[in-house]
Amino acid sequence: MDTIPALSTEKVVIILCSYKIKWMKAIFLKDGKLGLLDVPRPVRAKDEALIRVRLAGVCNTDIELVKGYMNFTGIIGHEFVGTVEECDEDSLKGKRVTGEINRGCGRCELCLGGDPRHCATRKVLGISGLNGAFAQYLVLPERNLSPIPDSVSDEDAVLVEPLAAAMQILAQIEIKEEDKVLIIGDGKLGILISLALNTTGAKISLAGHHTERNREMMPDIEHITLKDNPPGMVCFDVIVEASGSLDGLEDAVRYIKPLGTIVLKSTFHGDAAFNTSLIVINEIKIIGSRCGRFEPAIDSLASGKIKIPSGYIAKSFQLENGLEAIKYAEAKGVLKVLVKS
Repeated sequence: MDTIPALSTEKVVIILCSYKIKWMKAIFLKDGKLGLLDVPRPVRAKDEALIRVRLAGVCNTDIELVKGYMNFTGIIGHEFVGTVEECDEDSLKGKRVTGEINRGCGRCELCLGGDPRHCATRKVLGISGLNGAFAQYLVLPERNLSPIPDSVSDEDAVLVEPLAAAMQILAQIEIKEEDKVLIIGDGKLGILISLALNTTGAKISLAGHHTERNREMMPDIEHITLKDNPPGMVCFDVIVEASGSLDGLEDAVRYIKPLGTIVLKSTFHGDAAFNTSLIVINEIKIIGSRCGRFEPAIDSLASGKIKIPSGYIAKSFQLENGLEAIKYAEAKGVLKVLVKS
């Protein structure tokens, strides 16, 4: 078998220069360690768009990736708003966009049916097999992109992906006005879920450790702590578990009514172990919930049906200080942290 001859550093530099490689800064994850690196700018293929990232949001999933979730190597970050610089579709050029993070194969039954979110061989922006948004540029298929109306700010647009995930619950289950609904976990995702489910007219309760802070931001939602509400004294028709904790599902099982529905939103690096007997005895339905459609989230922001509360954005960092941004976001109680490219 032929071998490839070793190249001197000088030859490598000449070869790289001959291809006119453009470089960009990005936050790169490898072996559980993050670094701010200069990496080649992505080159788009046919039907793809090259997007200049304007803002990216730090998600709890990004923090779990650093801990080993999904064993990802590459540029992290999946919440973004950016400007299309290169594409084939004229109507997208120069537009502000956000993008569906799941890149399906385009050939399987699910993809052909319009649902690449569940393609068995999908790649996921900044999470699995696809470089993400903590960079100056990223590439996504044009079909993944959603234009952002002028009435929606960058700070709201960067939240479309997590808000769509929150609104996915409404596409999966019916919540009636007479229902009592509990969201366990009053962090970034829990707040967005509360805003989404509050549009149903049901009684929404948000449980966590930041009741005073969140009560100021969202006075029309009930804010509780579970320790002040013993199981059996209060029960709920629907519970959404979004605590990011191994104990969240166990709490949900204790507080759900018989025949009730639990929706699981948390993703974390670790295994959950608990007694499942109450799930069987009380005939509880458990539904996993992940990504949602972007259009309902964008429409809700543009129409004002959902308003992001003042104080939800905790702090913004420049990309050059992106490592500091992620470290800041790891602190307990910190809400949404943004990275500006």
